[in-house]
Amino acid sequence: MGISFPRLGHGIGLRPKHYHDALADPRVDWFEVITENFMVPGGRPLEMLRRAREARPIVLHGVSMSLGTVDPLRDDYLTDLATLAARFEPAWISDHLCWGSHAGCYAHDLLPLPYTEEALAHVAARVRRVQDRLGRQILIENVSSYVTFADSAMPEWEFLAAVAEAADCGILLDVNNVWVSGVNHGFDPYAYVDAVPAERVGQFHLAGHTVHETHLLDTHDHPVCDEVWALYAHAVRRFGRVSTLVEWDDRIPSYEELVAESERARAAEQGAVGGADAVTS
Repeated sequence: MGISFPRLGHGIGLRPKHYHDALADPRVDWFEVITENFMVPGGRPLEMLRRAREARPIVLHGVSMSLGTVDPLRDDYLTDLATLAARFEPAWISDHLCWGSHAGCYAHDLLPLPYTEEALAHVAARVRRVQDRLGRQILIENVSSYVTFADSAMPEWEFLAAVAEAADCGILLDVNNVWVSGVNHGFDPYAYVDAVPAERVGQFHLAGHTVHETHLLDTHDHPVCDEVWALYAHAVRRFGRVSTLVEWDDRIPSYEELVAESERARAAEQGAVGGADAVTS
């Protein structure tokens, strides 16, 4: 089928404390919202989402689809997601390449998978079923990780690319997560970016993390660090202008500080491509 996701520019995550400022700000090209926050029958959340959708394109970013679990896909969740998508017509829907539930119990975390052929076939089949149910392709996001599995038979980037190819879905490339996992596990983040198929990438995430003595922790509560900005510039040179969002989910700053990070991403993109949409192989 191939993929086709629009280039939306530079967006922000829509959070309640910023509703008023964000909806009136022409500097913001689009909004990303956490899907589960709007799976409600009515009330202020849906009214704000309606207003946001009238003002800008939106995308739905899920955190609990649990694509990698062995539990059955939740039909009620997919029904509610399909209803939400039909009402608000998001530019795309995304979720994480991970698992977060087992036997109906939720860990409330994004847990890594073993990178094996068995896991690859399992996850790809589930992504295909989700896409069939929604009637659209989705984006899958690489997560940050702190442990690896002894049974893994391939590197993470190869697994991500293979799942996307087998499921015929897109990739939400989280540049911060690539950096965090690269430092934690000792692989080259630039080699990771270079191995991801350019034709599958429909969105970038940027975020801040916390530096500990033994590892980096993906916390989304800091500005983007210099190393991640440099990796982002490398990603832009490889993939061209891809819709980009700076995540900030804890210790949320003032609206102007958040938009300043988004504008820095816009400037970094412009500097990386020099005004051209060059994509390398």
